[in-house]
Amino acid sequence: MPNQKEIKEEIELIEDLNENDLDRAKHYAFDLIHGLKTLRTYPQGVTVFGSARSKEDTKYYNLSRKLGQELAKTGHAVTTGGGPGIMEAANRGAFEYGGRSIGLNIILPREQHPNPYLTDTLSFEYFFARKVMLTMASKVFVFFPGGFGTLDEFLEILTLMQTNKMPRMPIFLVGKSYWKNLDKFFTKQLLPKSLIGLKDQKIYKITDDVMDVVKAANKIGHPLVGTNSYDALH
Repeated sequence: MPNQKEIKEEIELIEDLNENDLDRAKHYAFDLIHGLKTLRTYPQGVTVFGSARSKEDTKYYNLSRKLGQELAKTGHAVTTGGGPGIMEAANRGAFEYGGRSIGLNIILPREQHPNPYLTDTLSFEYFFARKVMLTMASKVFVFFPGGFGTLDEFLEILTLMQTNKMPRMPIFLVGKSYWKNLDKFFTKQLLPKSLIGLKDQKIYKITDDVMDVVKAANKIGHPLVGTNSYDALH
């Protein structure tokens, strides 16, 4: 609980805010509070990231669909950004098996409609709030091939784990042929310049076998609904 000095400082900070900034902060807070409250009703599962542009007849779409199915078989919830492509595939696999399939959608000017394979959906106005929820919903992270958005999500989560700002959880990069050049860049460029440490590349694992993800999820088990790994952090 904040003490009297902290409360006074918070009040003074709010009073000094520009009216537009205060209104903006309220919108940010609503997106986060609404997300956090709803997230407590979902089981902490496996979050799948990847390109929204991947088509149904492609290798990684089918691998993502298989992963969703295998996770559902073992009782793990599947969470995605709720859109098409890789996200749809993972949700589809879980949904078709009868599992929990969660989509955290983003509201856009040209609205991204949730894919049709969701048992639960939650929409956000701001990308950063949605990203927080995609992270907090997860006990295992999976990244399929994707573009700038997927790379942004991977590198942010990697950085948060590297700096101990979030619990260490398994991260899988699915697609050795796709991810090898990024891993090589880390090894050849960042590591020799001491921009990362020897242990940093051990935070993630590159694989072609989605069963590696399932095994990691099984090892963690099934946290009770309403609990979250972040509860131990201040």
